[in-house]
Amino acid sequence: MSKMPAVASSVERVPRSRIRELAEIAMRMDGVLRLYFGESNLPTPDYIKQAAVRAMQDGFTFYTENAGLPSLRRAIAENYRRLQAVELDPATEIVVTASGVQALNLGIRCALDPGDEAIVLTPAWPNGSSSVMMANAAVRQIPHPLRGARYSIDFDALTAAVTPRTRLLLYTSPSNPLGWVATEEEQQGLLDFARRHDLWLIADEVYDRLYYGGARLGEPVPSILRKATRDDAVMVIHSFSKSYCMTGWRVGWLVARRDLAAKATQLNEFVISHAPTIAQKAGETALAEGESELVRMLERLRENRGICMEALSGIRGVTLPTPDGAFYVFPRIDGLDDSFAFCKRLLEETRVGLAPGVAFGAGGEGSIRICYAAEPSILEPAMERLTKFLRSGS
Repeated sequence: MSKMPAVASSVERVPRSRIRELAEIAMRMDGVLRLYFGESNLPTPDYIKQAAVRAMQDGFTFYTENAGLPSLRRAIAENYRRLQAVELDPATEIVVTASGVQALNLGIRCALDPGDEAIVLTPAWPNGSSSVMMANAAVRQIPHPLRGARYSIDFDALTAAVTPRTRLLLYTSPSNPLGWVATEEEQQGLLDFARRHDLWLIADEVYDRLYYGGARLGEPVPSILRKATRDDAVMVIHSFSKSYCMTGWRVGWLVARRDLAAKATQLNEFVISHAPTIAQKAGETALAEGESELVRMLERLRENRGICMEALSGIRGVTLPTPDGAFYVFPRIDGLDDSFAFCKRLLEETRVGLAPGVAFGAGGEGSIRICYAAEPSILEPAMERLTKFLRSGS
């Protein structure tokens, strides 16, 4: 009897998402307060849903260009001009994708050959490191050190991680899971580092509108594109999911140097052809009409952040820097050496579902991630149960 073919060893090396692993346990249980995924429990706003209905009625049910509808790319370029004072060519520098994670995967595949290496600043959303591994490249994770009241970047560790095979550096600001936001000085340092070592620099800016440190609520985090030239080896990953409650719509975009954007457009054909046409039209409306809804959501998120900070501030052994962006808190718990087991026990005993810090790579173990985008009716009892669990020494 002949031997059965095996699954490729390269995909066997890609680890399972530990967030998804815990979520699958929770999905088999009743009455769980779900704070493990990175999404609001609010549905997509009606004005966006109505735009999708209009798109269907108007016949937007056919293929589009691989790079996405020209009208959406123009809207994205206008958004950068208005909010970031950055001028982009929508025809050559913007590629619409079926989600932010597909943009990330596409950018990584365009930058790395098998056997190359990528540096990833962690703790971070695990899909970045996994996408590198799916490209048959190696990951070197460099943790953000906690220095005083905020996380920072260890540039000495970055320098030590560079080898002749290093081709890419990936960072996220605002950070998932830390809520850390890179300062302008740190952005410049990352850009200079990438230039010095001839690296592609990928900035995951999916949470740029979820920012609490600006002069006004709704002001975005400054993009790395403000500092980069159009000839720099810089990519920006973005998505409609977080700012517009469109996680299920699966539409995002990639901004990149023209040569990489052209190749990403070509590769889109072999991955998804293009993002869903109806979702693209809904995205146009989100950009055009979404500011007031976005600010209302930010007001609610800022209040929810306060609920979490207040609940955890007085617990001995818990360290929690104030996050400046995104919608997560990432408390570090003294003595915790198995965050997955902690979250599994918390889930089973209290029906509170959180994400284990170990899921976010180097520097994540010993912490837990709480997504505070849920309604107070979910968040408040979840925090009450969590704090009781922590105080009991479980």
